[in-house]
Amino acid sequence: MNEGVLFISFSALFADLGYQTVQALFPIYLVLSLYSSPLYFGIANAFAYGGGALFAYSSGLLSSRYSRKWLAVLGSVFIVLLSMIGLTINPLVAIALFAAGWWARNFRVPPRRAMLTDYSSREDRGKAFGFLHALDIGGGMLSVVALILLLGAGLRQNTIFLLTAIPLFMSVLMLLLTTDIRRKDTSLKAQGARKAAMSSSTYKGILLATALYGFSYYSLGFPILTIAKSSGPLLGIGSYGVYLGVSAATGYYIGSRKGLNRIKALGYLGYMLSGIGTGLLAVGYASGGALWVYYLGIAMMGFGLGVIETMEPTIVSLIRSAAGLDSAMGSLQGSRGLGLFFANLVMGLLYVISPSYSYIYAAAVSIAAGAIVLAAGRGLKP
Repeated sequence: MNEGVLFISFSALFADLGYQTVQALFPIYLVLSLYSSPLYFGIANAFAYGGGALFAYSSGLLSSRYSRKWLAVLGSVFIVLLSMIGLTINPLVAIALFAAGWWARNFRVPPRRAMLTDYSSREDRGKAFGFLHALDIGGGMLSVVALILLLGAGLRQNTIFLLTAIPLFMSVLMLLLTTDIRRKDTSLKAQGARKAAMSSSTYKGILLATALYGFSYYSLGFPILTIAKSSGPLLGIGSYGVYLGVSAATGYYIGSRKGLNRIKALGYLGYMLSGIGTGLLAVGYASGGALWVYYLGIAMMGFGLGVIETMEPTIVSLIRSAAGLDSAMGSLQGSRGLGLFFANLVMGLLYVISPSYSYIYAAAVSIAAGAIVLAAGRGLKP
């Protein structure tokens, strides 16, 4: 836990404290306050994540040639566009600002992850990424608590959007305190031809699985809307807090485990468990909106996300060469974003027909992603 890991992780905490507030409030603002269709919310997320895939991939390529630190800072600065949603009541302008801010958020992810590998040893790589995820998502959990308190105090939604600029600028400050360093290659690809071939196969499998998982990884705004309509906005937003809290605790715990088979953890406890949790949302809706079923499903999804967000970058950092690490991180984030583009379009369309259909679709695809990564990583234990 050197200062580089701490600065990067606290930067993530402040960033999530800002943009996760926007993420939780935006569906309610767009659909319930501006009276837009849930389909428009799906389109907004499709453009945000789809465009974000291109920005993530491009930043991965750029960070192999230019400063990782300053690319991460550049992306972090423009995340504040999300806060500017508070200046408009036009749904199209709000959607455009949401998408642009999310593109900036994705742009800073690959160089930031690559920086973290420089600050951590091979043995502590999982713990470093777990700590990053814990603070990252922990900031999101705090944002939900703050959002509930601010709404309960009667603050206008537009004002809350604008206030998110404060933690977002604190995130930039944390990154400015880091130093851009590059370490020598310690990946499995540098340790022999056989392991190189196996790691290449696993890497391709992970990219395919994370893209497929992206096809199931809809915005949690959909469950927020489902619960908000049946049980009220505060319980809808509260479900997001459960999701983030479980995810944060899981990321730190799973990243600290020694001797863990990361491939099996990613397949079973990540993708497949997340799919089962999503399936419970369909059960909850079909059973008449049982709140405990919704919350249990969301908690399982949070556990799965904690495993995925910790194991994916850890495995990639251990099996890719130093020369290809930046582009690998960009491809990882880009693959997820490509799937997310289609996922949110499909989710928006199916949600209009019936929320159950959208959740069943997402559950099936997530479980399939788990099967793919388990098959691709057979015999390799990074």
